[in-house]
Amino acid sequence: MSRSEQFERSVSLGEAALGRVKAPPARPYPRSYEFWYVYAAGFNRELNKAVNDAIKRLGHLPEELTERFREEFLSPVRLSDRVGEVSSRVSKELDDIITLLEASGTELESFGQSLRSTADGLGGVQSLAQLRTVVDTVQKATRDMGDRSATLELQLKASRTQIAELQESLEAIRYESLTDQLTGLANRKHFDHSLDSAIDFATRRSEKLSLVMCDIDHFKDFNDRYGHQTGDQVLRLVGAAIGGAVKPRDLAARYGGEEFCVILPSTSLQGAVAVANQIRAALMAKELIKRSTGESLGRITMSAGVAELNASDTHDSLVERADMALYASKRLGRNRVTSEDELPDVQAGRSAVA
Repeated sequence: MSRSEQFERSVSLGEAALGRVKAPPARPYPRSYEFWYVYAAGFNRELNKAVNDAIKRLGHLPEELTERFREEFLSPVRLSDRVGEVSSRVSKELDDIITLLEASGTELESFGQSLRSTADGLGGVQSLAQLRTVVDTVQKATRDMGDRSATLELQLKASRTQIAELQESLEAIRYESLTDQLTGLANRKHFDHSLDSAIDFATRRSEKLSLVMCDIDHFKDFNDRYGHQTGDQVLRLVGAAIGGAVKPRDLAARYGGEEFCVILPSTSLQGAVAVANQIRAALMAKELIKRSTGESLGRITMSAGVAELNASDTHDSLVERADMALYASKRLGRNRVTSEDELPDVQAGRSAVA
């Protein structure tokens, strides 16, 4: 699945999750959205079964059950447990396959020995009755071997099916562990790993690499004024704007809170500034409507900073320069993009701006 397809799927899952959150008795909290997003994705089979059974039994999912299921199936400890469970099951399946193959080898050796003994006995055949006995022996050994081979094939097929299901479970766990459930973008863990890989690749190939750091302007004030549910709607809107502006080779991530970032391989500083401005313009063009009332909440703006990899850069130094450029944008009035080349002209760095 391409990144654009993954993004479209994430948007679809987000809409399904939002529909669940808005339906009583669900509460409009970020953790509720996360819960129903994972349910809509269908990756966590145990969670989905528990939810479906409860709804079938009660007609709805009470809040206390939602919290219990969330703790049981979605906590970091539970995620670690699931990795351990799947790993144990994979090891068991591999052990079973090895046992089957060893048994098959023993049976083949026995079959071969039977054929050799029969062949040795053919020299002493002196009557038709003795020949029939030899033929019957060969036929029986062949039938037995055929039956054992058919049984082995069924067992191996079952093992292949089981391993395929385990691979799907591992992919589900991987998806959950690397995705920000609210926006559908990569999460901080995925970003950190991807940036390290991108820096290593660009350094070895002597290619360009740029990083964009973005921050929603006045998000705290907006969140305090309109509430967390509307704040989550803004975060999803920003995630959609960023996800829609990047190419499959790029990585868009939610860095934390209202801060986002984009890794741009094979992209110069000027090219990255153009991408950041494209995201900023796309976001500013969207009018935010409060779904419950139809009220216009105005438009959201974003500030961004851009830095390009240099020969001495590390993960932290590249992020730091992009972050300094971002906060320069905040100082210069927000709703703008600043590149690291502009930093000498401003007093860059963090301050009490938001």
